[in-house]
Amino acid sequence: MQDINTDVLIIGAGPSGSVAAAYLHKQGLKVKVVEKSKFPRFVIGESLLPRCMDHFEEVGLLDCLKAENFEVKSGARFLRGDIVCNFDFSKKHTDGWDWTWQVPRADFDSALVNELLSWGVDIAFEHEVVEVEFNEDGSSRTVVKDEVGTSYNVHAKYIVDSSGYGRVLPRLLDLDKPSSIPEHSSIFGHVNDVNRPEGTEGTLITFDVLDKDTWFWVIPFSNGNTSLGFVGKNEFIDSFEGNTSERLMNMLKHSDYYYERFKDAPLLFEPKSIKNYSKAVKKFYGNGFVLTGNSAEFLDPVFSSGVTFATESALQASKLIAKELQGESVDWKADYEDYIKSGVDVFATYVKEWYTGNLQTLFFHRPENPDVKRQICAVLAGYVWDQTNPFVKKHNRVVKTMAHLINMEKEQSESV
Repeated sequence: MQDINTDVLIIGAGPSGSVAAAYLHKQGLKVKVVEKSKFPRFVIGESLLPRCMDHFEEVGLLDCLKAENFEVKSGARFLRGDIVCNFDFSKKHTDGWDWTWQVPRADFDSALVNELLSWGVDIAFEHEVVEVEFNEDGSSRTVVKDEVGTSYNVHAKYIVDSSGYGRVLPRLLDLDKPSSIPEHSSIFGHVNDVNRPEGTEGTLITFDVLDKDTWFWVIPFSNGNTSLGFVGKNEFIDSFEGNTSERLMNMLKHSDYYYERFKDAPLLFEPKSIKNYSKAVKKFYGNGFVLTGNSAEFLDPVFSSGVTFATESALQASKLIAKELQGESVDWKADYEDYIKSGVDVFATYVKEWYTGNLQTLFFHRPENPDVKRQICAVLAGYVWDQTNPFVKKHNRVVKTMAHLINMEKEQSESV
């Protein structure tokens, strides 16, 4: 295979790579996408947030997704014992989309790449990046191995690493660093939801909180299947013996609410397991490259932020690349790294405060405070850059402070 010359090489064809490719293609730039997997392929990250709908709409990928008739997600439900906390995306502080989807990612990602292929975007599947070499001006030579093991070079002016869990450039350039998110593990799979109840109950995305560190997700799809997954400290996940099918079904016994519904549900494949999944990097960009989505940071999945950060970062990075290749000056520190990190930091606070128990105190405190709930709902919808929201602007202290006040009131009432 001959060497390939392109404006932008995109590593990975998931939502992040697809949004980047869509935007850059529409700007008239030559794009080459290399994807290690063969599509359709299973990947986790099936619960979207309303914020990412803005991104798909802006780059022209919304209509192809609407045609798939995915399950509509208009909010999320959190259960703890007999207390129910419902978030309705139409009742949030920040203006924006009030719905999104629950998606089997194999179908979702395939819909995106098929649309791009119909536009003429060059996407190579089962092609793996094995080496990258950068020049002083930021241009690069990337060695790619195709599906039969033949290597070729891609010469690009810019590289977008949207490789997700593959984390290609962080590995090749030694950019990984330890995450500040607590170490947890997860086991998850899909079942044929044979006992799905009629109506809203059967379609609700739900987080069943078993204790401060352990929770169970239920994500129903429009095709009749449902994604199930447990998240807990490593020692909890490791305490279950057997293969992942046996472990997942034994974990299910811990969910009083869902055990009867899913105890006889046939598993559609051997469940997957991920350990210590939260990731971080030393830097988000460099001379001639940028990291987007999970290639940069991956947080705990409790608030489904993965795809939204993937598409937000891809769109922002692509806009800056287009400007730079057109000769305009770009401040990558302010307009990319600082911007993306500000959103990541908000969600990271919520993840950390979830596991301290402070955020759970706010969720399950009764009576509910409608204003607080609207502000938190906007965060859960992915609008984490809205500085008019106190739960964004003061994220590093407001959750902790309010939980402390609630706990003090509880202690005073119990002592009376």
